[in-house]
Amino acid sequence: MRSDKLTTTPSPQPQTRNELQTWVRDRLALPSEHESALIAAIDAVFTRHERLWQESKQEAIQALSAGFADKMARVQTELSAKDATVSSISRYFEALVADLTDKSHRDPKTKLMNFGRFTEQLESFLALEQRGRWCAVGLVDITGFKWYNDALGHAVGDRIIARVAALLREQVRTDDLLAQERLGPRSKDLHARFGGDEFCFLIPDLAECHQAHAVGERFREAVERYDWTIEDHRLAVQPVRVDVGVVCLWLGSVSDRRFIARRLAADLIQRADKLMYEAKSERANHIYLLRAKLEDGAVVDYRDSDPQPVEDNEA
Repeated sequence: MRSDKLTTTPSPQPQTRNELQTWVRDRLALPSEHESALIAAIDAVFTRHERLWQESKQEAIQALSAGFADKMARVQTELSAKDATVSSISRYFEALVADLTDKSHRDPKTKLMNFGRFTEQLESFLALEQRGRWCAVGLVDITGFKWYNDALGHAVGDRIIARVAALLREQVRTDDLLAQERLGPRSKDLHARFGGDEFCFLIPDLAECHQAHAVGERFREAVERYDWTIEDHRLAVQPVRVDVGVVCLWLGSVSDRRFIARRLAADLIQRADKLMYEAKSERANHIYLLRAKLEDGAVVDYRDSDPQPVEDNEA
């Protein structure tokens, strides 16, 4: 989304134990057992901190009452050490929360965005994007991947998947957002692992529909040109190829999309999936592209006889 149209106000950081617990529940969307474990660990840190603080105060009072200056010096040293320990634990849990959040959004094998996170971002884009341009949703499938797994073994299959993911990242445009980076305020291309040997991508801002085909073709050619014998010498017999299906949607007015974004996202992914399998049936490394538009809340094919769409700059 363009930063000149929408700004995001950062959420205030939690200041109390209750606020932190609420933040974990509202923001992380962890499985219940992970959420309970994390909240219990946070409670343990707070409780330990409070107990250590009370013990330190009591020791300081006793030292003052006794009038022993050396005791005060030792208490001060111990207090500093305890504070340092609590601070270290706090930093550890901050890093743990950040790591859990990141892992919940990523496919562990390829480090690409997982399909659930991709779908969330696609729905958000369709509900909020205000520019009347084309966008494209595509699915990519490794041709005949089962053969690689069966004939060469799952280790080779895993290397193929990881390399295809890397090639997908390498072929993005200058301003694209890669799946392993943090999401920024601007709408950029998103790439994710759909599952198994399939990947999906979003190209959110295209002046012309044919540009989506060019992006898909660039990626397909990168896979075809890659020297697959680097991964395994046996791949010289059957180098890796991919099939690509792309649905190019005329965005039109945001008011037509805002309340149907979830259904629209699912429909675009389903159509791209169907196109990908049509490309696969041709056995010719094709990229199948379909132009579409919204009509009465439904996605319909964009016919050649339809008038050229006009950009709608609705705010």
